[in-house]
Amino acid sequence: MHRSRSRSSRSRPVLRTGVVAAAATCVLAAGMVPANAAVPPPTSDEAIAAVVDGMSLRQLIGQMTWTQVYGNTGDHAGHTYGNPVQSNPARYGVDTPAEVIEEYDLGGVLYFAWSNPVVVNDPAGTAELSNDLQAASVGDEGSGIPLAVTIDQEGGIVARMASPVTVFPGNMALGATYDPMLAYAQGSVLGRELASVGVNVDFAPVVDVNTNPANPVIGVRSMGENPEAVAALGVGQLTGLQDNGVGAAAKHFPGHGDTVNDSHYGLPVVDYDRATLDRHLLPFKAAIEAGVDMVMTAHIIVEAIDDEMPGTLSHDVLTGLLREEMGFDGLITTDALDMAALKQLPGNPLTDGEIAVLAIQAGSDILLMSPDVPATFEAITEAVENDELTRERLEESVTRILEWKVDRGVWTPDPYVDVDAVDAVVGNAEHLAVADEIADRSLTLLRNEDNVLPLSTDDSVFVTGWGATGVPNLTAALAARGADATAHPAAAPTDADIAAAVAAAQGHDAILVMTNVSGLTAADAAAQRAYLAALVATDIPVIHVPVRNPYDVNWAMADAQLATYSYQAPSLNSLADAVLGTVNPSGRLPVNIPGAVAGEVMYPLGYGISYGTAVTPAAPTFTDQPGTANDSFTIPATEGVEYVVGEGDDAEVREAGTYPGEGAVAIAAVPLEGYYLAWDAEALWAHEFDAAGEEPTTPDPDPTTPGPEPTTPGPEPTTPGGDVYYENCDAARAAGAAPVHRGEPGYGTHLDRDRDGVGCEDSSGGGGPTAPGGDGPSRPPRGNLPSTGAEATGLVAGALLLLALGAGTVLAVRRRQTR
Repeated sequence: MHRSRSRSSRSRPVLRTGVVAAAATCVLAAGMVPANAAVPPPTSDEAIAAVVDGMSLRQLIGQMTWTQVYGNTGDHAGHTYGNPVQSNPARYGVDTPAEVIEEYDLGGVLYFAWSNPVVVNDPAGTAELSNDLQAASVGDEGSGIPLAVTIDQEGGIVARMASPVTVFPGNMALGATYDPMLAYAQGSVLGRELASVGVNVDFAPVVDVNTNPANPVIGVRSMGENPEAVAALGVGQLTGLQDNGVGAAAKHFPGHGDTVNDSHYGLPVVDYDRATLDRHLLPFKAAIEAGVDMVMTAHIIVEAIDDEMPGTLSHDVLTGLLREEMGFDGLITTDALDMAALKQLPGNPLTDGEIAVLAIQAGSDILLMSPDVPATFEAITEAVENDELTRERLEESVTRILEWKVDRGVWTPDPYVDVDAVDAVVGNAEHLAVADEIADRSLTLLRNEDNVLPLSTDDSVFVTGWGATGVPNLTAALAARGADATAHPAAAPTDADIAAAVAAAQGHDAILVMTNVSGLTAADAAAQRAYLAALVATDIPVIHVPVRNPYDVNWAMADAQLATYSYQAPSLNSLADAVLGTVNPSGRLPVNIPGAVAGEVMYPLGYGISYGTAVTPAAPTFTDQPGTANDSFTIPATEGVEYVVGEGDDAEVREAGTYPGEGAVAIAAVPLEGYYLAWDAEALWAHEFDAAGEEPTTPDPDPTTPGPEPTTPGPEPTTPGGDVYYENCDAARAAGAAPVHRGEPGYGTHLDRDRDGVGCEDSSGGGGPTAPGGDGPSRPPRGNLPSTGAEATGLVAGALLLLALGAGTVLAVRRRQTR
């Protein structure tokens, strides 16, 4: 069922005659609909080709044009974004959203809070809007083809829809869990909720690798700075979205994570070499191999590929690199074409029409948010007439778009959603629980001198710092849990404010300071730093909580430091629980935290502590003899740890001792109450014992160092069965040999062993001094995932496989250690 508000019909030229005629040629013989109805979904490549062939040039351009329309319903006239220039009449020359779609035969629309305010917190109203717009597109005056209805719903700081839909902490918080299964769960929730309101494309996930702490536009929108972790989490998200009927778009190609400029306001240029670029490309490779529907371009110049044109306008980047070298055959969409970067090419300011033509020449299929749609249509038409573009080039893109609409289920006889069913889907208890789990497991404790945390409800806590709503909301959450909490917001404090806060904090048992300098002026950021320093200088224990970028922890050495990566409601609730000890922080840094000295690492990638005693489990040993009679595995005795053998319903705790070995054996180490796994501990092992009668050609010289099976075909191992051997570590990495999952919750760093049985341990995870406070590392950190630059397939598949092995054990029992 669908509801669509009525609107008056208008007399105007019908632009879709050619489309319907072409479709009718292919489908009327099969008893399909007559020419004055919506175009039936093509059922073959030939039928799609016929539709494309029957399109006018204007209709082709329309399918490639995806843009915003202004209004809350299809017939909503007069909506402006506080400015008459931002309206349908000013931008498109017509009054209503439906008329924009009909006038330009749009292929897609985008939802924003400012263009369609209904999307913010009225899911049922959003579903009605989607139905209205689809009715306009498939109606007599539209193209006859359903729309791509799109949105940027990344979760976290970029989310066009707010409560009552499920609110997520954001990508960097997800990155701190190191859990692709949670990433899949987040993507699934997003997909189900978006599909219920008629959205069929989410411009997510962000798979940029945030290697620059000063990045002003990506930051916590990224899942971290380890490419392999970002790849695994990105694949999880996009698969969850697409499994629930919503197309995903990996962005921003070829990587926006190492920029110091925001492409909304300037033109970023990255000058790193090709080897570094390959690290940024790895998550995109993984997304492509996982079948992502779309890739979104970045308005940045990547000198290693094209030192003149930004990626969006570069043939070398979009066609040479993405299409030809990386083999992507899905949809390429530009980022928003109204961003300032594209107007700042040195010595060559481009018109909006020229930008659109260059984007098509570069290889893009979709022109997203052109600031002047009429000028875009005119420029593309002239380019075809002048042989700067060919009709065949446009047909190539439109064919991809229509194939995607059919494959994704967008182009159906009934493109409407059931408005009455929306409320049961969005923000339901199951979905909210996913967001809460991400928030709980993302909290990253970095310092806890003298066990300041957790506090008791008998303690009085002074809650202050950034956030006109965040500070009161956290205070209320603490009070709801029985704590004595006082709110004192101070986002950009003056010297007088600092003095007043120091005075007001006296008499409290602890001070909790929230910080966030993103988007602030340099002076306001300095004021926050001074504020924190003044409170740290008191004799009251200070808990420093960066609620956006975790890099703030290097400002001052507070007694406790706890990163949330988010100021969304789930994160503040989890923070309140962690402060009071009902949630034990278990997150691990998804980025390195730089120190005060250039090149120094204050806290390394993967670092994180918890309440209790850190424990490093001893590794089980696997004895794999010729045949099976003497095969065995030995469970060691480690204080504070129990070992779980098997997976799913077959998982069981085993006492220390030796057991017969047969087939595939997965073993997880799980900390007992009062203990937690050290940040660099390995806690999940997998081994495949030789089948009966098979004898390895090379005996295992060190059966106590197991290596996982490769997860994708690669060079043949030199011994059958058991551990996998390669000629050397480089060969193992080149084959994409899988890392071993640590289980709580990072990844191990041992690749499959080389021929000599030596563990191929990666040591490129960054270095730094012993992290201050808590249980800091006593040796240079090894990193959380191999930083080898190996092909993404084996690395990501290995991470997912090994995590799946522990799905019934590690994830199930993890709840026990944080209760």
